[in-house]
Amino acid sequence: MVWINGDLVPDSEARISVFDHGLIVGDGIFETVKVQHGVPFALTRHLRRLAASAAGIGLPAPDLEAIGAGSLAVAGAARDLPFARLRITVTGGIGPLASERGASGPTVIVAIGPQNPAADSVDVVTVPWTRNEHGALSGLKTTSYADNVRAFAYAREWGASEAIFANTAGHLCEGTGTNVFLVMAGRLVTPPLSSGCLAGVTRALVLEWSGAQEEDVPLTALAEAEEAFLTGTTRDVQPIRRVNGSELAAVPGPETRKAAEVFAMRSTESPDP
Repeated sequence: MVWINGDLVPDSEARISVFDHGLIVGDGIFETVKVQHGVPFALTRHLRRLAASAAGIGLPAPDLEAIGAGSLAVAGAARDLPFARLRITVTGGIGPLASERGASGPTVIVAIGPQNPAADSVDVVTVPWTRNEHGALSGLKTTSYADNVRAFAYAREWGASEAIFANTAGHLCEGTGTNVFLVMAGRLVTPPLSSGCLAGVTRALVLEWSGAQEEDVPLTALAEAEEAFLTGTTRDVQPIRRVNGSELAAVPGPETRKAAEVFAMRSTESPDP
């Protein structure tokens, strides 16, 4: 089932206009929510970030109560899936074939699909492109994902499954759909939001539960780290095995293992922390 602008319909009947601004110019925002047996995880936090992204790109404030109800309905209809990815998308709605928005109002879609569990570890590569921490979309979860598509393809070409960006200052920033944590001199750190990285929901929970610190570090620090891991909605805490083909010393290291164990325990205690 798919929820579109308040209506719950079979996915075979779900339709949007070819003039939707999300399709025409990538004018939209989204959230990805982990769902297990029909129960979404951290839905309130995801909806809160959706509202922040809408404000950031100038979309009308989304009706979070309605979207939350639609999300629960879609998730509940897929309760037979042991692990799923729920996607909430809000676009600028029907508009002209140009950058200017129309007056139709937003399009809101909630859809769901099966998701494979994350691998035990991940190989990453750094990419030759940067995140612009001063850009208009910095830190927002928008549908303008072409940079990530290109970077992810680059990672695949090099035998990895995630690409890591620096920002324009040369500091470690984020992955295409992940945040990065690393251990240096026994300290667990992650780039601050000022680096231009997304304010990941899993990132925030790991910060709250692990005692990690936010700190600007050079991109080169990742390959030199004692241990490192990615966080993301469908990954939770995923150890990094190799950076640019070179294996890290500890996979998973003690700090990574501790963060993963605490995250698993605390997320089991409440589906909406």
